[in-house]
Amino acid sequence: MRLGYHTGYWSAGPPVGAQQAVLAAEQLGFESVWTAEAYGSDALTPLAWWGSRTSRIRLGTAIAQISARTPTATAMAAITLDHLSDGRFTLGLGVSGPQVVEGWYGQPYSRPLARTREYIAIVRDVLRRENPVTYDGAFYRLPLPAAESSGLGKALRSTVHPLRADLPIHLAAEGPKNVALAAEVSDGWLPMFYSPRMDASYREMLADGFAQRGAGARPIEEFEVTATVPVVVDDDIEHAADVVRPFIALYAGGMGAKGANFHRNVLDRLGYSDACDEIQAHYLAGDRARATAAVPLELVQDVALVGPPQEIRSRLPAWEATAITTMLVQADPRTLPVLRELLG
Repeated sequence: MRLGYHTGYWSAGPPVGAQQAVLAAEQLGFESVWTAEAYGSDALTPLAWWGSRTSRIRLGTAIAQISARTPTATAMAAITLDHLSDGRFTLGLGVSGPQVVEGWYGQPYSRPLARTREYIAIVRDVLRRENPVTYDGAFYRLPLPAAESSGLGKALRSTVHPLRADLPIHLAAEGPKNVALAAEVSDGWLPMFYSPRMDASYREMLADGFAQRGAGARPIEEFEVTATVPVVVDDDIEHAADVVRPFIALYAGGMGAKGANFHRNVLDRLGYSDACDEIQAHYLAGDRARATAAVPLELVQDVALVGPPQEIRSRLPAWEATAITTMLVQADPRTLPVLRELLG
């Protein structure tokens, strides 16, 4: 199991020490570094800026939101970053949720799986550069039909030749059907709140998707599972868990509308529905402190590695036995040397 480093998305401004953390990750032998976006900083610009001073480490987006860019604009960015990084870029995509898609981007959220399938198909067409790109789907049409436009639209092919026509595309997914879709149409899965207890179920979801893979796809043996895992080393396990609790409370209680929170659904499947009810109730009432306090230690331990070094070492074999190919560490960047030694 390889190690990667997740910088996350920004809060109120650029994270202090991010460039140094990326450089440290490369020097320490981390395999990859990944960025994210929500509705503030974007995922591509920081990756290009911080990654420009590296030479070996792989650069990925976890995730670039599908509704933020047209498929061809995303393909352009991927081609550009892959050239600039000399073939080190991995395009991680995800649909986000209806609050962000409809509220921030002003795009419809309906049928996200079908929309994702079309999106990835167009990105791959651009990367292959075999013909001018055309597509007649339910969500994307290239060129735009004359009846809905000036009639002057023209099928185009990228002027830039991609460095890699098979540039890897990974897909963030949480629900069973979406996980299966990732296995069917992409080169890797970016899970959230992965737990070793759910590994058998996740393997079944992936197998369902692998069974539908078409000709020309990468071998199943090369499929990647890159899971973000919070890691906090502290002699006091409750203090360590306190670092992760606000993150879980945010996603279980605030990152999605009541009844349409896909992050919470993952935790429900882990058996924490009652705890999530309490977390969400406090969060929606504006009491984030009580929402955070309602996150049980057992939930933190299911989806994160926290506590003294010996505690983390004792739990590591369970993670190493999962389908995860890269553990994407989410941690205080100052602790990367310790984590490299502890998890390496």
